Amino acid sequence: MVAKVIDATEMRVGTFLLLDGVAHQVKKMDISKTGKHGHAKVRFEAINIMTGKKKVGVVPGHDKFEVPMIDKRSAQVLSVAGDTATLMDSESFENFELPIPEGVDGVSSGGSVEYWDVEGNKLIRKAL
Repeated sequence: MVAKVIDATEMRVGTFLLLDGVAHQVKKMDISKTGKHGHAKVRFEAINIMTGKKKVGVVPGHDKFEVPMIDKRSAQVLSVAGDTATLMDSESFENFELPIPEGVDGVSSGGSVEYWDVEGNKLIRKAL
């Protein structure tokens, strides 16, 4: 479910967007002024929040972008096996497994983590 739709000129650094159906976070952006007969252009650099890959684009300022619904939740770590953690949601008590991304330290059995549910894709963001 998409939270809202914004114009390209409304995006800011840190905004989350759906590009090709995948959630990205804007890291850099620049808006050029309109010309005599032209439209404003928006140049942006966004990072895929699942894989970390960079995407660069230039679009007219009136283009529309979807902003994804991000549900930030907490979970208890039941076990850790290699780079995968078995988690239990703190509210719904649902059990599921997620990979532990690089850069997230301190995930251990019995601890807690914050995870994001972005358009149905779950991702561990940090250890609590």
